[in-house]
Amino acid sequence: MLTICKRLFAVLFLMVATFSVFAQEEHGHENGEEKKGFDASEVIFGHIGDNHSWHWFDIDGHAYATPLPVIIYENGKGISCFLSDKFEHGHVPYNGYRLIEKHYATEHSLPNEMIGKIVPVDANDNIIANAQYHDLSITKNVASMLISVILLLVIMISIANKYKKNGVMKAPSGFQNAIEPVIIFVRDEVAKPNLGKKYMRYMPLLLTLFFFIWINNLLGLIPGGANFTGNIAVTAALSLISFIVILFSGNKHFWGHLFNPPGVPFGIKLLLVPIEIISLFIKPVALMIRLFANILAGHIIILSVVSMIFIFGALSTVAGWGFVPVSMAFTIFMFCLELLVGAIQAFIFTNLAAVFIGQAIEEAHHHDEHEHGYHAHNPETGQEYNVSEDTIVA
Repeated sequence: MLTICKRLFAVLFLMVATFSVFAQEEHGHENGEEKKGFDASEVIFGHIGDNHSWHWFDIDGHAYATPLPVIIYENGKGISCFLSDKFEHGHVPYNGYRLIEKHYATEHSLPNEMIGKIVPVDANDNIIANAQYHDLSITKNVASMLISVILLLVIMISIANKYKKNGVMKAPSGFQNAIEPVIIFVRDEVAKPNLGKKYMRYMPLLLTLFFFIWINNLLGLIPGGANFTGNIAVTAALSLISFIVILFSGNKHFWGHLFNPPGVPFGIKLLLVPIEIISLFIKPVALMIRLFANILAGHIIILSVVSMIFIFGALSTVAGWGFVPVSMAFTIFMFCLELLVGAIQAFIFTNLAAVFIGQAIEEAHHHDEHEHGYHAHNPETGQEYNVSEDTIVA
Protein backbone atom coordinates (compact mmCIF):
# COMPACT_ATOMS: atom_id res chain seq x y z
CA MET A 1 0.00 0.00 0.00
CA LEU A 2 2.84 2.36 0.87
CA THR A 3 4.51 1.61 -2.47
CA ILE A 4 1.30 2.41 -4.33
CA CYS A 5 0.95 5.72 -2.47
CA LYS A 6 4.56 6.63 -3.29
CA ARG A 7 4.00 5.91 -6.98
CA LEU A 8 0.78 7.88 -6.98
CA PHE A 9 2.49 10.85 -5.36
CA ALA A 10 5.33 10.63 -7.89
CA VAL A 11 2.87 10.68 -10.81
CA LEU A 12 1.02 13.68 -9.37
CA PHE A 13 4.25 15.52 -8.64
CA LEU A 14 5.36 14.95 -12.23
CA MET A 15 1.99 16.22 -13.45
CA VAL A 16 2.25 19.41 -11.40
CA ALA A 17 5.89 19.90 -12.41
CA THR A 18 5.06 19.45 -16.09
CA PHE A 19 2.19 21.89 -15.80
CA SER A 20 4.41 24.34 -13.93
CA VAL A 21 7.14 24.34 -16.53
CA PHE A 22 4.59 24.79 -19.29
CA ALA A 23 3.01 27.70 -17.46
CA GLN A 24 6.38 29.46 -17.21
CA GLU A 25 6.08 30.28 -20.89
CA GLU A 26 3.39 32.78 -19.95
CA HIS A 27 5.94 34.74 -17.90
CA GLY A 28 8.91 34.32 -20.24
CA HIS A 29 9.95 35.86 -23.54
CA GLU A 30 9.52 34.55 -27.05
CA ASN A 31 10.97 36.11 -30.22
CA GLY A 32 11.82 39.23 -28.23
CA GLU A 33 8.19 39.98 -27.31
CA GLU A 34 7.04 40.32 -23.73
CA LYS A 35 4.58 37.61 -22.84
CA LYS A 36 1.38 38.46 -21.00
CA GLY A 37 0.63 37.22 -17.50
CA PHE A 38 -0.53 33.73 -16.70
CA ASP A 39 -3.81 32.95 -18.49
CA ALA A 40 -5.34 29.93 -16.74
CA SER A 41 -8.06 29.36 -19.35
CA GLU A 42 -5.57 29.41 -22.23
CA VAL A 43 -3.22 26.97 -20.50
CA ILE A 44 -6.01 24.61 -19.39
CA PHE A 45 -7.74 24.44 -22.75
CA GLY A 46 -4.35 24.11 -24.41
CA HIS A 47 -3.83 20.93 -22.38
CA ILE A 48 -7.26 19.38 -22.95
CA GLY A 49 -7.53 20.38 -26.61
CA ASP A 50 -6.35 18.46 -29.65
CA ASN A 51 -3.12 19.40 -31.43
CA HIS A 52 -0.86 18.48 -34.32
CA SER A 53 2.03 17.86 -31.93
CA TRP A 54 2.27 16.13 -28.57
CA HIS A 55 3.38 18.91 -26.23
CA TRP A 56 5.30 17.89 -23.09
CA PHE A 57 6.74 21.01 -21.45
CA ASP A 58 8.52 24.34 -22.04
CA ILE A 59 11.90 25.46 -20.74
CA ASP A 60 12.97 29.12 -21.11
CA GLY A 61 10.32 29.72 -23.74
CA HIS A 62 11.35 26.68 -25.82
CA ALA A 63 8.64 24.09 -26.32
CA TYR A 64 9.53 20.40 -26.14
CA ALA A 65 7.02 18.38 -28.10
CA THR A 66 6.80 15.29 -30.27
CA PRO A 67 5.85 16.23 -33.86
CA LEU A 68 3.04 14.21 -35.40
CA PRO A 69 2.47 13.33 -39.07
CA VAL A 70 0.58 15.86 -41.20
CA ILE A 71 -1.32 14.17 -44.04
CA ILE A 72 -3.29 16.40 -46.40
CA TYR A 73 -5.02 15.54 -49.65
CA GLU A 74 -5.76 18.49 -51.95
CA ASN A 75 -7.53 18.29 -55.30
CA GLY A 76 -5.04 18.84 -58.09
CA LYS A 77 -2.04 18.60 -55.76
CA GLY A 78 -2.40 15.12 -54.32
CA ILE A 79 -1.20 13.91 -50.92
CA SER A 80 1.32 15.89 -48.86
CA CYS A 81 3.00 14.18 -45.90
CA PHE A 82 5.43 15.77 -43.42
CA LEU A 83 5.93 16.25 -39.69
CA SER A 84 4.21 19.09 -37.86
CA ASP A 85 7.52 20.57 -36.64
CA LYS A 86 7.98 21.98 -40.18
CA PHE A 87 5.51 24.68 -39.15
CA GLU A 88 7.79 25.75 -36.26
CA HIS A 89 4.79 26.04 -33.91
CA GLY A 90 2.77 27.94 -36.51
CA HIS A 91 5.34 30.66 -37.18
CA VAL A 92 6.08 29.68 -40.80
CA PRO A 93 4.10 28.01 -43.62
CA TYR A 94 5.40 24.84 -45.24
CA ASN A 95 4.75 23.28 -48.63
CA GLY A 96 1.81 25.61 -49.28
CA TYR A 97 0.11 25.00 -45.91
CA ARG A 98 -0.05 26.86 -42.63
CA LEU A 99 -0.92 25.84 -39.09
CA ILE A 100 -3.22 28.52 -37.71
CA GLU A 101 -1.99 29.70 -34.32
CA LYS A 102 -3.43 32.44 -32.13
CA HIS A 103 -1.05 35.15 -33.34
CA TYR A 104 -1.90 34.46 -37.00
CA ALA A 105 -5.64 34.34 -36.26
CA THR A 106 -5.41 37.67 -34.45
CA GLU A 107 -3.46 39.35 -37.27
CA HIS A 108 -5.90 38.15 -39.95
CA SER A 109 -9.08 38.53 -37.86
CA LEU A 110 -9.91 34.85 -38.04
CA PRO A 111 -12.48 33.22 -35.70
CA ASN A 112 -11.18 31.18 -32.77
CA GLU A 113 -12.58 28.03 -34.38
CA MET A 114 -9.77 28.27 -36.96
CA ILE A 115 -7.00 28.03 -34.35
CA GLY A 116 -5.20 24.70 -34.59
CA LYS A 117 -6.37 23.95 -38.12
CA ILE A 118 -4.14 23.48 -41.18
CA VAL A 119 -5.14 25.50 -44.25
CA PRO A 120 -3.69 26.02 -47.76
CA VAL A 121 -1.98 29.39 -48.29
CA ASP A 122 -0.57 31.20 -51.33
CA ALA A 123 2.92 32.61 -51.83
CA ASN A 124 1.97 35.71 -49.77
CA ASP A 125 0.85 33.57 -46.82
CA ASN A 126 -2.82 34.33 -47.41
CA ILE A 127 -5.44 31.62 -46.97
CA ILE A 128 -6.79 30.19 -50.24
CA ALA A 129 -10.53 30.43 -49.66
CA ASN A 130 -11.78 28.11 -52.44
CA ALA A 131 -9.23 25.31 -51.94
CA GLN A 132 -10.68 21.80 -51.81
CA TYR A 133 -8.66 19.66 -49.42
CA HIS A 134 -9.00 17.03 -46.68
CA ASP A 135 -6.91 17.01 -43.50
CA LEU A 136 -6.11 13.37 -42.61
CA SER A 137 -3.38 14.23 -40.11
CA ILE A 138 -2.48 12.15 -37.05
CA THR A 139 -3.34 14.54 -34.23
CA LYS A 140 -2.71 14.07 -30.53
CA ASN A 141 -6.11 12.46 -29.97
CA VAL A 142 -5.67 10.14 -32.96
CA ALA A 143 -2.21 9.11 -31.70
CA SER A 144 -3.68 8.46 -28.25
CA MET A 145 -6.43 6.35 -29.82
CA LEU A 146 -3.87 4.27 -31.73
CA ILE A 147 -1.87 3.73 -28.53
CA SER A 148 -5.00 2.60 -26.67
CA VAL A 149 -5.98 0.25 -29.50
CA ILE A 150 -2.51 -1.31 -29.44
CA LEU A 151 -2.72 -1.72 -25.66
CA LEU A 152 -6.20 -3.24 -25.94
CA LEU A 153 -5.09 -5.72 -28.60
CA VAL A 154 -1.94 -6.71 -26.71
CA ILE A 155 -3.84 -7.27 -23.45
CA MET A 156 -6.76 -9.17 -24.95
CA ILE A 157 -4.73 -11.28 -27.36
CA SER A 158 -2.32 -12.31 -24.61
CA ILE A 159 -5.24 -13.30 -22.35
CA ALA A 160 -6.97 -15.16 -25.20
CA ASN A 161 -3.77 -17.08 -25.92
CA LYS A 162 -3.59 -18.14 -22.27
CA TYR A 163 -7.13 -19.50 -22.44
CA LYS A 164 -6.29 -21.38 -25.64
CA LYS A 165 -3.18 -22.85 -24.05
CA ASN A 166 -4.48 -23.70 -20.58
CA GLY A 167 -8.22 -24.02 -21.20
CA VAL A 168 -11.00 -22.53 -19.14
CA MET A 169 -10.78 -25.05 -16.31
CA LYS A 170 -7.32 -23.98 -15.14
CA ALA A 171 -7.13 -21.11 -12.64
CA PRO A 172 -6.10 -17.81 -14.28
CA SER A 173 -2.68 -16.37 -13.54
CA GLY A 174 -0.86 -13.09 -13.97
CA PHE A 175 -2.70 -10.30 -15.76
CA GLN A 176 -5.37 -12.79 -16.79
CA ASN A 177 -6.32 -13.04 -13.12
CA ALA A 178 -6.94 -9.28 -13.00
CA ILE A 179 -8.96 -9.03 -16.21
CA GLU A 180 -11.16 -12.13 -15.82
CA PRO A 181 -13.27 -10.69 -12.93
CA VAL A 182 -13.93 -7.58 -15.03
CA ILE A 183 -15.06 -9.68 -18.00
CA ILE A 184 -17.30 -11.77 -15.73
CA PHE A 185 -18.71 -8.56 -14.20
CA VAL A 186 -19.63 -7.18 -17.63
CA ARG A 187 -21.20 -10.52 -18.55
CA ASP A 188 -23.20 -11.06 -15.34
CA GLU A 189 -24.07 -7.48 -14.37
CA VAL A 190 -24.43 -5.79 -17.75
CA ALA A 191 -25.08 -8.27 -20.57
CA LYS A 192 -27.27 -10.95 -18.98
CA PRO A 193 -29.72 -8.69 -17.07
CA ASN A 194 -30.30 -6.41 -20.09
CA LEU A 195 -29.99 -8.76 -23.07
CA GLY A 196 -31.28 -12.06 -21.69
CA LYS A 197 -30.58 -15.23 -23.65
CA LYS A 198 -29.09 -13.24 -26.57
CA TYR A 199 -26.34 -11.72 -24.46
CA MET A 200 -23.46 -13.70 -26.05
CA ARG A 201 -24.15 -12.08 -29.42
CA TYR A 202 -23.32 -8.65 -27.99
CA MET A 203 -20.52 -9.53 -25.56
CA PRO A 204 -17.72 -8.59 -28.02
CA LEU A 205 -19.26 -5.13 -28.50
CA LEU A 206 -19.84 -4.52 -24.79
CA LEU A 207 -16.37 -5.69 -23.77
CA THR A 208 -14.77 -3.57 -26.48
CA LEU A 209 -16.71 -0.48 -25.42
CA PHE A 210 -15.91 -1.00 -21.75
CA PHE A 211 -12.17 -1.66 -22.06
CA PHE A 212 -11.63 0.92 -24.84
CA ILE A 213 -13.26 3.70 -22.80
CA TRP A 214 -11.62 2.59 -19.55
CA ILE A 215 -8.11 2.43 -21.03
CA ASN A 216 -8.47 5.86 -22.63
CA ASN A 217 -9.84 7.33 -19.40
CA LEU A 218 -6.74 6.07 -17.57
CA LEU A 219 -4.35 7.24 -20.29
CA GLY A 220 -5.89 10.70 -20.05
CA LEU A 221 -4.82 10.93 -16.39
CA ILE A 222 -1.14 10.33 -17.17
CA PRO A 223 0.88 13.60 -17.13
CA GLY A 224 1.02 14.83 -20.70
CA GLY A 225 -1.74 12.42 -21.76
CA ALA A 226 -4.42 13.28 -24.29
CA ASN A 227 -7.97 14.23 -23.38
CA PHE A 228 -9.35 11.58 -25.75
CA THR A 229 -12.66 10.59 -24.13
CA GLY A 230 -13.19 14.24 -23.17
CA ASN A 231 -13.52 15.07 -26.86
CA ILE A 232 -17.09 15.41 -28.11
CA ALA A 233 -16.20 13.94 -31.52
CA VAL A 234 -14.88 10.75 -29.89
CA THR A 235 -17.94 10.21 -27.69
CA ALA A 236 -20.17 11.01 -30.67
CA ALA A 237 -18.47 8.27 -32.70
CA LEU A 238 -18.87 5.73 -29.87
CA SER A 239 -22.52 6.72 -29.47
CA LEU A 240 -23.10 6.46 -33.23
CA ILE A 241 -21.74 2.89 -33.21
CA SER A 242 -24.12 1.99 -30.38
CA PHE A 243 -27.01 3.68 -32.20
CA ILE A 244 -26.36 1.72 -35.40
CA VAL A 245 -26.34 -1.54 -33.42
CA ILE A 246 -29.64 -0.54 -31.79
CA LEU A 247 -31.26 0.17 -35.17
CA PHE A 248 -30.09 -3.07 -36.79
CA SER A 249 -30.99 -5.12 -33.71
CA GLY A 250 -34.55 -3.85 -33.49
CA ASN A 251 -37.19 -6.54 -34.00
CA LYS A 252 -40.78 -6.33 -35.22
CA HIS A 253 -42.04 -5.84 -31.67
CA PHE A 254 -39.70 -2.86 -31.16
CA TRP A 255 -40.58 -1.09 -34.42
CA GLY A 256 -44.27 -1.83 -33.97
CA HIS A 257 -44.34 -0.16 -30.56
CA LEU A 258 -42.34 2.75 -31.97
CA PHE A 259 -44.52 3.60 -34.98
CA ASN A 260 -47.84 2.00 -34.00
CA PRO A 261 -48.22 1.55 -30.23
CA PRO A 262 -50.86 -1.16 -29.62
CA GLY A 263 -53.94 -0.40 -27.54
CA VAL A 264 -53.52 3.37 -27.88
CA PRO A 265 -56.28 5.58 -29.35
CA PHE A 266 -55.44 7.11 -32.74
CA GLY A 267 -55.50 10.66 -31.40
CA ILE A 268 -52.96 9.79 -28.71
CA LYS A 269 -50.77 8.05 -31.30
CA LEU A 270 -50.42 11.33 -33.17
CA LEU A 271 -48.74 12.73 -30.06
CA LEU A 272 -47.02 9.61 -28.78
CA VAL A 273 -45.30 8.41 -31.97
CA PRO A 274 -43.27 11.64 -32.53
CA ILE A 275 -42.20 11.53 -28.88
CA GLU A 276 -41.07 7.90 -29.25
CA ILE A 277 -39.11 8.74 -32.42
CA ILE A 278 -37.43 11.70 -30.70
CA SER A 279 -36.59 9.51 -27.69
CA LEU A 280 -34.89 7.05 -30.05
CA PHE A 281 -32.42 9.76 -31.11
CA ILE A 282 -32.05 11.11 -27.58
CA LYS A 283 -30.47 7.81 -26.46
CA PRO A 284 -27.17 8.21 -28.36
CA VAL A 285 -27.10 11.91 -27.50
CA ALA A 286 -27.33 11.01 -23.80
CA LEU A 287 -24.49 8.52 -24.19
CA MET A 288 -22.37 11.10 -25.99
CA ILE A 289 -22.85 14.00 -23.59
CA ARG A 290 -22.59 11.97 -20.37
CA LEU A 291 -19.14 10.54 -21.12
CA PHE A 292 -17.81 13.75 -22.69
CA ALA A 293 -18.97 16.05 -19.89
CA ASN A 294 -17.78 13.88 -17.00
CA ILE A 295 -14.28 13.26 -18.36
CA LEU A 296 -13.78 16.84 -19.55
CA ALA A 297 -14.98 18.26 -16.23
CA GLY A 298 -12.57 16.07 -14.27
CA HIS A 299 -9.58 17.21 -16.32
CA ILE A 300 -10.58 20.86 -16.05
CA ILE A 301 -10.98 20.64 -12.27
CA ILE A 302 -7.54 19.05 -11.77
CA LEU A 303 -5.84 21.60 -14.04
CA SER A 304 -7.76 24.47 -12.44
CA VAL A 305 -6.57 23.46 -8.98
CA VAL A 306 -2.97 23.37 -10.20
CA SER A 307 -3.48 26.75 -11.89
CA MET A 308 -4.34 28.28 -8.51
CA ILE A 309 -0.63 28.05 -7.64
CA PHE A 310 0.25 30.46 -10.44
CA ILE A 311 -2.77 32.68 -9.89
CA PHE A 312 -1.74 33.19 -6.27
CA GLY A 313 1.91 33.35 -7.35
CA ALA A 314 1.10 36.30 -9.62
CA LEU A 315 -0.13 38.15 -6.54
CA SER A 316 2.75 37.15 -4.28
CA THR A 317 5.58 34.63 -4.46
CA VAL A 318 4.93 33.65 -0.84
CA ALA A 319 1.23 33.13 -1.56
CA GLY A 320 2.09 30.98 -4.58
CA TRP A 321 4.42 28.70 -2.63
CA GLY A 322 2.01 28.67 0.31
CA PHE A 323 -0.79 27.38 -1.88
CA VAL A 324 1.32 24.48 -3.23
CA PRO A 325 0.47 22.05 -0.35
CA VAL A 326 -3.23 22.87 -0.63
CA SER A 327 -3.15 22.42 -4.39
CA MET A 328 -1.22 19.14 -4.16
CA ALA A 329 -3.58 17.72 -1.52
CA PHE A 330 -6.70 18.57 -3.52
CA THR A 331 -5.08 17.36 -6.74
CA ILE A 332 -4.29 13.98 -5.15
CA PHE A 333 -7.90 13.73 -3.98
CA MET A 334 -9.25 14.62 -7.43
CA PHE A 335 -6.80 12.26 -9.12
CA CYS A 336 -7.99 9.34 -6.99
CA LEU A 337 -11.58 10.34 -7.65
CA GLU A 338 -10.92 10.47 -11.40
CA LEU A 339 -9.47 6.95 -11.28
CA LEU A 340 -12.83 5.83 -9.91
CA VAL A 341 -14.81 8.02 -12.31
CA GLY A 342 -12.89 6.60 -15.27
CA ALA A 343 -14.06 3.07 -14.43
CA ILE A 344 -17.59 4.21 -13.52
CA GLN A 345 -18.07 6.12 -16.79
CA ALA A 346 -16.88 3.12 -18.80
CA PHE A 347 -19.41 0.96 -16.93
CA ILE A 348 -22.25 3.48 -17.34
CA PHE A 349 -21.68 3.88 -21.09
CA THR A 350 -21.53 0.10 -21.57
CA ASN A 351 -24.54 -0.54 -19.33
CA LEU A 352 -26.71 2.09 -21.04
CA ALA A 353 -25.73 0.72 -24.45
CA ALA A 354 -26.82 -2.73 -23.25
CA VAL A 355 -30.09 -1.32 -21.89
CA PHE A 356 -30.92 0.39 -25.19
CA ILE A 357 -30.02 -2.71 -27.23
CA GLY A 358 -32.08 -4.82 -24.82
CA GLN A 359 -35.10 -2.60 -25.46
CA ALA A 360 -34.64 -3.11 -29.20
CA ILE A 361 -34.48 -6.93 -29.02
CA GLU A 362 -37.14 -7.41 -26.33
CA GLU A 363 -39.85 -9.85 -27.30
CA ALA A 364 -43.58 -9.41 -26.76
CA HIS A 365 -44.51 -10.16 -23.15
CA HIS A 366 -47.91 -11.76 -23.76
CA HIS A 367 -46.23 -15.00 -24.90
CA ASP A 368 -44.16 -15.44 -21.76
CA GLU A 369 -46.86 -16.94 -19.54
CA HIS A 370 -47.69 -19.72 -21.99
CA GLU A 371 -44.08 -20.50 -22.90
CA HIS A 372 -42.81 -20.72 -19.32
CA GLY A 373 -45.88 -22.21 -17.60
CA TYR A 374 -46.53 -19.09 -15.48
CA HIS A 375 -49.92 -18.64 -13.81
CA ALA A 376 -51.52 -15.64 -12.23
CA HIS A 377 -52.73 -17.88 -9.38
CA ASN A 378 -51.02 -21.10 -8.30
CA PRO A 379 -53.52 -23.56 -6.80
CA GLU A 380 -50.81 -25.40 -4.84
CA THR A 381 -49.32 -22.37 -3.10
CA GLY A 382 -52.17 -19.89 -3.20
CA GLN A 383 -49.76 -17.14 -4.30
CA GLU A 384 -51.30 -14.23 -6.19
CA TYR A 385 -48.20 -13.53 -8.31
CA ASN A 386 -46.77 -15.42 -11.27
CA VAL A 387 -45.00 -18.61 -10.27
CA SER A 388 -44.45 -21.91 -12.03
CA GLU A 389 -46.42 -24.98 -11.03
CA ASP A 390 -43.14 -26.68 -10.15
CA THR A 391 -41.91 -23.81 -7.99
CA ILE A 392 -42.05 -24.22 -4.23
CA VAL A 393 -42.58 -20.93 -2.42
CA ALA A 394 -41.69 -20.90 1.27
